Amino acid sequence: MTARTASATDAAARVPRGPSRWAWLRRLWHLPTGRFGIVVVAVVLLTAIAARFWTPFDPQQVEIADRWAPPGWPHLLGTDGSGRDILSLLMAGARTTVFVAVGAGLVATAVGMALATLGALTSRWVRESVAVLVDVLIAFPVLIIAMMISAVWGGSLWVVIWAVGIGFGVNIARVTRPELRRVLHSDFVLAGRASGLTPGQNLARHLLPNVAPVFIVQLSWGMAVAVLAEAGLSYLGFGAPVTEPSWGLLLDQLQQYITVHPLSVLWPGLAITLTVLGLNLLGDGLRDATDPTLSRARGAAREARTHVPEVVA
Repeated sequence: MTARTASATDAAARVPRGPSRWAWLRRLWHLPTGRFGIVVVAVVLLTAIAARFWTPFDPQQVEIADRWAPPGWPHLLGTDGSGRDILSLLMAGARTTVFVAVGAGLVATAVGMALATLGALTSRWVRESVAVLVDVLIAFPVLIIAMMISAVWGGSLWVVIWAVGIGFGVNIARVTRPELRRVLHSDFVLAGRASGLTPGQNLARHLLPNVAPVFIVQLSWGMAVAVLAEAGLSYLGFGAPVTEPSWGLLLDQLQQYITVHPLSVLWPGLAITLTVLGLNLLGDGLRDATDPTLSRARGAAREARTHVPEVVA
């Protein structure tokens, strides 16, 4: 290899590379909030998938001889008043939690982005009508609506999914619509329009990526509230039916014996708390990892720390 070739190779190696497509995932993992959220949400998802095929015991198996067994082998978290294995009930309840969170998230995404797009990219009278509709719908508490629907149609997970999904879809629209309007008048959007991009292409290339951080935070919050709503409504008897394993139902059944067996109530309460906290922190971490403004600010700060001028005494 000649000296000129080696010099060219070294110069090419020193050329800074563009950001990787998965650079945001590395940034997310390096954030404490993102790492905690990833671990918690991954554990819940893997538990729900595993419970689809295997649990240590049948969650609905009643063993009177094993009533209120303390934590140990073979019941690692103990049993309840019917002799059912609490660990198996928690694993089966994770399926219900994931189903409600994902379902409510999908409904909220569809409703929120549809209303936000109509409220930002259409004619004036449509925008004003959407704004009025959002203001009216957001005044109704989600849990009250879900309880009213459940009282009429009976307790069902679908009631929780649709009530929470529509409620937080409206909230997503309220927060995302001003961001869409702000980005709509940015220079790069106007340049894309002048270069011949269709409204749909402009929406996909410029508008949605720039409102993604705000949208992600709202969506993660909505999924966390969906978990709380399912647990709360099941606790009150308006959510999952008795035959469906649920953390809220388990909490309702065990809290009656909290003064006698307080440790048994700890497990479903801890599962709900960690799942909600993990979803919220994951949303915060995703916002920080995907927001281009924050990414540029972190890069500038890192560059400033790297090139600190020497002070000559």
